[in-house]
Amino acid sequence: MRAFARAACVVTLLASFVSGASGATDSPAVAAAREARAWRQTHERDILREFVALLAIPNVARDRSGIERNVTALAAMLEHRGLEVRVLRLVDAPPIVVADLRARGRARTIAFYAHYDGQPADTLSWNGLPWTPVLRDAAGHEQPLGVAGALDPESRLFARSSGDDKAPILAMLAALDAMRAAKRAPAFNLRLVFEGEEEAGSPHLGAYMELAPELLRPDAWLICDGPVHQSGRPLLGFGARGTTGVDLTVYGPVKGLHDGHYGNWVPNPISRLAHLLSSLRDDAGRVTIPGYLDAVVAPSEAERKAAAAIPDVEPTLRGEFQIGGVEGAGEALNEALLRPAINIRGFQSGNVGTRATNTIPTEARASIDFRLVPAQTPASVRAHLERHLRTLGWTLVDSEPDSATRVTHDRIVRLSWGAGYPPARTPLDAPFSLEVATVLGTIGRDPVRTPTLGGSVPMYLFEQPRGTPAIILPIANHDDNQHAPNENLRLQNLWDGIEVFAALFASLER
Repeated sequence: MRAFARAACVVTLLASFVSGASGATDSPAVAAAREARAWRQTHERDILREFVALLAIPNVARDRSGIERNVTALAAMLEHRGLEVRVLRLVDAPPIVVADLRARGRARTIAFYAHYDGQPADTLSWNGLPWTPVLRDAAGHEQPLGVAGALDPESRLFARSSGDDKAPILAMLAALDAMRAAKRAPAFNLRLVFEGEEEAGSPHLGAYMELAPELLRPDAWLICDGPVHQSGRPLLGFGARGTTGVDLTVYGPVKGLHDGHYGNWVPNPISRLAHLLSSLRDDAGRVTIPGYLDAVVAPSEAERKAAAAIPDVEPTLRGEFQIGGVEGAGEALNEALLRPAINIRGFQSGNVGTRATNTIPTEARASIDFRLVPAQTPASVRAHLERHLRTLGWTLVDSEPDSATRVTHDRIVRLSWGAGYPPARTPLDAPFSLEVATVLGTIGRDPVRTPTLGGSVPMYLFEQPRGTPAIILPIANHDDNQHAPNENLRLQNLWDGIEVFAALFASLER
């Protein structure tokens, strides 16, 4: 706290006036949100400047030089604000940055998680360069970054990780700046945890938690990743689906063959793989693998009610995505997310268009993504799929088949499994769940409460080993082109995030 008080305390007249004018009956959350807004309105260009500098540092997990530059920048930003910073390291893993701001007389520690790494970027697909931030107004016109003046809240900052996931990092730090200006301190022991490998599947996060349980086993977690609800309302996610994946290769002849001479006799691997894939799910997207759903725990009544209460944005999304129908046999989107899913994310073989040839190809490949719900596990998914394929007459291999294997087995499929992780859920009526939702409602940001997100984060690790409550709190706009070219952040989402974090920092004091 002494370091916090010493750090850069320039207090603006406006922030002082707002702090002094706060009504005696205002809750800490309401007062902190109002103070954060007043402070932000006079510091928007400074916030943007710091954000642009962080976004300009390449941050793909496998790029160790860029990752280290991010770590150096984050540590400096946190230390500048008086936080106690520790950089955790494991061999061959991007570091985790941990920063603490302790509150006197408070026993509870709440950790706010975000990740500083981002997805790889296909430079040719961007309107600009991924790590050269560009500000554009609502009409798409580029706006100058280094000038004074008010910023249009509907303008967007384009850069890799602008939405996923450096936005909450900047919003948290700006919230602390606003609180410092108003001479307000967090109501609990605040811990910020910034990971550098989330987009690579967090393969070392569990090892880090074993390495430093005193830092990575707080009393509660807020996982600040992802977009807000499509309606524009804040979102609280109380769970996340698990995930695992597999690449399949089906083999045909050892060399390409003329399909006129050998068609209808030599097996075509494209056709065989298509039939294999169609045996996994029906046209409505429902899983058809025998026994696959046996382990699924049905949603609770509270979870079903919460899903039914989520605003209906499906007509808008159909127009945005330009689709004439949906899967699920009439099931609502939010209900569908409570079920397991199998997504065929890639298919590769032969050629089409002007490159097509009258050839039976040598192999066909597909990549499958599984989304898991309680109580499925990656191991159970693997067992069910492999049993199903064997029942259909497939010979399963885990490496390129040799000649002897090819001539003695008719249907050969190679499986290359990813690791994955299980699903997790925090009860909607848990004390911490109710506490966080109440704070957001108090400042006029009644959240959409979703029992589980459709996407996956290793939330189960945050809950270990004693069922620690973990809630997902995103701030990015839903249309931020997450993981895609031209990723962007709407400035108003950043401004809103600053107020939300200030309110939470000031009031989670139980």
